[in-house]
Amino acid sequence: MGIGDTLAEARRQAGLTTTQVSQHTRIRESIVRAIEQGDFSPCGGDFYARGHIRSIAEVVGVDPVPLVREYDHEHGSPGGMRASQIFEPATPIRIREPRNLHLGRFFALALLAVVGFGAYHFIAQREGHPTATPAATVRPVATPKASAAHAKPSPTQLAIPPNTAIVQMTAKSDCWVGFDSPTGQQVGQNLVKAGTTKTWSVKQQLAMVIGNPPGVSVTVNGKLQPMKAGQVATLHINPLSKTPVTGG
Repeated sequence: MGIGDTLAEARRQAGLTTTQVSQHTRIRESIVRAIEQGDFSPCGGDFYARGHIRSIAEVVGVDPVPLVREYDHEHGSPGGMRASQIFEPATPIRIREPRNLHLGRFFALALLAVVGFGAYHFIAQREGHPTATPAATVRPVATPKASAAHAKPSPTQLAIPPNTAIVQMTAKSDCWVGFDSPTGQQVGQNLVKAGTTKTWSVKQQLAMVIGNPPGVSVTVNGKLQPMKAGQVATLHINPLSKTPVTGG
């Protein structure tokens, strides 16, 4: 039994129509029907075809992994890709200072630090406040828990490196999220608990599969992404594109 036959049979056993599958996955009904007939040309490429297979399989209740593996066997797999090459946690984002500082500049900076500390100590004593040793390191600000139904970070709060998409998810209820590489392989998955926020720094294109769209709000580079009602949603993220995110 082929991929399309397996998905069609599972849909019928789940009591769903192609229209309902289209509504749940946000994939056009014509593409759903074509996939069930074994025609993947309307998908627009292998990357999107694998994402569509996974989204439809999740809705009709079958394991998408064997189906994606069968697709790779029939159409050829471009090869594996490490998760570290696709995305990495975005917080904290550290900015490294240049290492080739001139010795004279180093002593000048040290002298300024000593003078600044002495001035701070002198002013604190005159105002009757206890002196305090300045912090040796700057710690990243912890991400606050979601306090509103649609928590949305300001774009000015996100440090966005070049050719990078900052994806942030705030959960009102528990939500499963997975990441698929352009080859269709799953490179990571997380369970985002209610009341928490997760942030990822995406460096190459991938598909973000969201298991509970109504229970989360998702921003890409600070822009809130629309989440329609349904069991599964897929966002296709390409940080090299002028429009870094499209719906699945």
